[in-house]
Amino acid sequence: MMFNTVAGSPEDRQSMYSQSPNSVYRTGDKTSPISVILVSSGSRGNKLLFRYPFQRAAECPSSLAAKQRSPYALLTTGDVVEDLDGDSRFSDIILATILATKSEMCGKKFELKIDNVRFVGHPTLLQHPSIVQVSKTDPSPKREMPTMILFSVVFALRANADPSVISCMHNLSRRIAIALQHEERRCQYLTREAKLMLAVQDEITTMTESEIHQGLIVFVLFFSPIEADGSPRSPFRQILPKCKLARDLKEAYDSLCTTGVVRLHINNWLEVSFCLPHKIHRIGGAYIPPEALERSLKAIRPYHALLLLESEKALLGQLPLDCSPAMVRLIKTCSAVKNLQQLAQDADLALLQIFQIAAHLVYWGKAIIIYPLCENNVYMLSPHANICLYSSLAEQFAQQFAGHDLPSMLAKFSLPVSLAEFRNPLEAPAQEAQLIQMVVWMLQRRLLIQLHTYVCLLVAPSEDEPRLRDEDPLPAARVGGRSLSTPSALSFGSPTSSDDMTLTSPSMDNSSAELLPGGDSPLNKRMTETLLASLSEHERQVILNIPAAQNPEDLRMFARLLHYFRGHHHLEEIMYNENMRRSQLKTLFDKFRSVLVVTNHEDPIISIFQSPME
Repeated sequence: MMFNTVAGSPEDRQSMYSQSPNSVYRTGDKTSPISVILVSSGSRGNKLLFRYPFQRAAECPSSLAAKQRSPYALLTTGDVVEDLDGDSRFSDIILATILATKSEMCGKKFELKIDNVRFVGHPTLLQHPSIVQVSKTDPSPKREMPTMILFSVVFALRANADPSVISCMHNLSRRIAIALQHEERRCQYLTREAKLMLAVQDEITTMTESEIHQGLIVFVLFFSPIEADGSPRSPFRQILPKCKLARDLKEAYDSLCTTGVVRLHINNWLEVSFCLPHKIHRIGGAYIPPEALERSLKAIRPYHALLLLESEKALLGQLPLDCSPAMVRLIKTCSAVKNLQQLAQDADLALLQIFQIAAHLVYWGKAIIIYPLCENNVYMLSPHANICLYSSLAEQFAQQFAGHDLPSMLAKFSLPVSLAEFRNPLEAPAQEAQLIQMVVWMLQRRLLIQLHTYVCLLVAPSEDEPRLRDEDPLPAARVGGRSLSTPSALSFGSPTSSDDMTLTSPSMDNSSAELLPGGDSPLNKRMTETLLASLSEHERQVILNIPAAQNPEDLRMFARLLHYFRGHHHLEEIMYNENMRRSQLKTLFDKFRSVLVVTNHEDPIISIFQSPME
């Protein structure tokens, strides 16, 4: 996002470069940085070029009355706010000394913890282009121009910040450093900006009290080193309107404290984009840990779908001019009723590329992963949904869907209900399309959760078999069954939709029992016995005594799907992996219902996008 210049009165311009309300310390927020600091080391020594916020809470008039406390006094709740924001205790000279590292540490992660403050940065070594040699008697200013050896953009965090936040802040520091290093080599941009910063600091430092009392009214109003309350004015306030780099650092800090999305244009040329997932992925006041988000993205399968959280027009307007054409094509083709495999076919893109773009959109908070909408999907009201009658969501819903109100619509999902129950053959197709739009709208706002069907094998123990205690491990035969190998991300097929969704997937190790036609052939019998070998003798006898087991076809299908009956694979996943119809599976579950327990709950892969983690 380009920096927009503000035209107006001097008061407007002054407020533009003033400290924003976001810099005020907020207790309990461990994802926001305390400050951002730019330091350098060169021929003039270690210098703190800029820091923001430049006026800490300790400098405010309300905190000037802070009194000395005994080191043995107990901390109260009111005292914690004063002590947590600890970087205000360090002067500029001290920060420049401890943050300007040696050349040997450049190009590596820098992390330093002092009391309750943790400094994170990425020191970068500057390699200036060779300067034309001049004579010693040549009074050219190039020879006397101070050179910068290294610099570092450092973020001050709270000492108890999450390690994932520390890693993200280091990543942002590294990206800004790479852009600054490039511009320094191209046009010495960092040297020019540092020269401006140091000039303002020297100007403010050399001001004396005698100059202020000589009637220089205009000078005092704009450049006085004394604030209205008598405290020293920070030189960094004067740097902001003069230095583009300082404004970029301020914008980065403010974005990290609010939206978590940082878009900078260093020197109006290089774009630096970054997002803090802790700020973007929040549900019910809690953020989704990046580790859980990464695990979920790695578990995406071709039968999942991509749900955009913004309109197509709004999303395309946010893309940079040089974005990938494949992303534009995916956004224009994306639909909540298409799985990723269908999306790859319609967009004429490789499935692996669809996965990568989908993960990119999810990471930036522009989309979530769901299961494609069909009439058999079962939805339920989220326990964390905002069900207030006069909420802002209710107003938005009434404006977008005239004649419908959100509370009444949510009441229909108080209990688990499938979309097929809302179908009315007498209604016009437009009403069915509107129902899909309303469900999509509620899924985008995390008001609904989807329930999937899971199946567990549960055989009653025999009277002679000793009962297991809670602390006893399961028998090896039960644990050592066949493990499900996930389908390849590059599996293609001819997907359909609704009840008869039959998606083709490559042959898998545990579905290798492609039983041959021919009824009771010896080969089929041996395959069935092999698949049932992971069960105990009692379990095999109970299953074989079921009337449906007398049918060889049903028994072979049961044995083929046995490794799915552990409660870890929902019905739609089995349909995709085994290329089966929903009706076939439900019929099989009903025939072996004496040993199968059917449960309904969320899919752990996509549940992190619908409900806050416990």
